[in-house]
Amino acid sequence: MEGEIATNTDLTGPWSLVVPLKPLARAKSRLTPATGAELRPRLALAFARDTVAAALSCPAVLDVVVVTDDPEAGAALTATGARIVPDAPGRGLNAALAHGERAVRAGRPRAAVAALNADLPALRPGELARVLDYSAEFPRAFVTDAAGIGTTFLSAAPGVELRPAFGGSSRARHLESGAVEIDLTGIDSVRQDVDTGDDLRTALALGVGAYTAGHWAAGAPGAEPATAP
Repeated sequence: MEGEIATNTDLTGPWSLVVPLKPLARAKSRLTPATGAELRPRLALAFARDTVAAALSCPAVLDVVVVTDDPEAGAALTATGARIVPDAPGRGLNAALAHGERAVRAGRPRAAVAALNADLPALRPGELARVLDYSAEFPRAFVTDAAGIGTTFLSAAPGVELRPAFGGSSRARHLESGAVEIDLTGIDSVRQDVDTGDDLRTALALGVGAYTAGHWAAGAPGAEPATAP
């Protein structure tokens, strides 16, 4: 019921993840002061490729669906192993996530589904596995971002609608909707999305994936690669 926290007794098998991605020309605009206009879209794609690669390396993940209309991103993420779904609604982030959820469940009606941000370049498969294992106990659960305001992950068990409310102060909206906040420690890589230069520096310190490390080292003067261990 609305606003009620319940325990899910129908534990899930492998998960399908839905990752939304804006057209690269518009993605990560707040990073421009730190990266420059030329490097910014390349990093946005690198973040997404590292996110998808880490997710697909997680044993609990069956597949990753990326919702995007960007042809360059679609080709690159297909090569990484994702399935691409065009953003047919074209009505913003939450409509794209709901569209991706429907695409997953059109083929697997009893799929456990989770939305995952595309800007988690330091994502660790093991930390994601812990989050998914915890989420399997509840109808809906979410991870708050490193700032404590937004959301980087939202899950829905089989037979449960995702009901995404991402953007801005989404932590409060997901709590109000009855989703359980995941309070695990040691999941910094799942929390650390990248919107600003400070976020990027924190992600680099955690250790980013190979795509982000390569573009950062090649594109930022004096930068040193910082790959995930």
